[in-house]
Amino acid sequence: MQPDDELCLCFHVSWRKVINYVRVEKVTRPSQVSQCFGAGTGCGWCRPFLNRLVQQVGEDPPSPNEIQAWLESRSPRKDRYQSGRESHKNNTKSGANSDENPPKPDSPP
Repeated sequence: MQPDDELCLCFHVSWRKVINYVRVEKVTRPSQVSQCFGAGTGCGWCRPFLNRLVQQVGEDPPSPNEIQAWLESRSPRKDRYQSGRESHKNNTKSGANSDENPPKPDSPP
């Protein structure tokens, strides 16, 4: 993933925005990320990724110049992320409850 790729696809919030928000605002709870342009408040697909990101940024915050390298070692591949989201949307439309079967974040490639 690239820093400017979308993490929250519903509200078009990039990985860079969320990482910087968590770092600058010293976010300690994943629910606080919703204040970053509404990230995580739409379909729910990105919530597990946001949870993991809050933890990782809290443990090892990247400087603004390190975000790309930091993200490459910690994020899922873009194609897997987007195909997983499509699958999630289809399951949600068919009546599956997204809270019962949340997506599992990939291990980094």
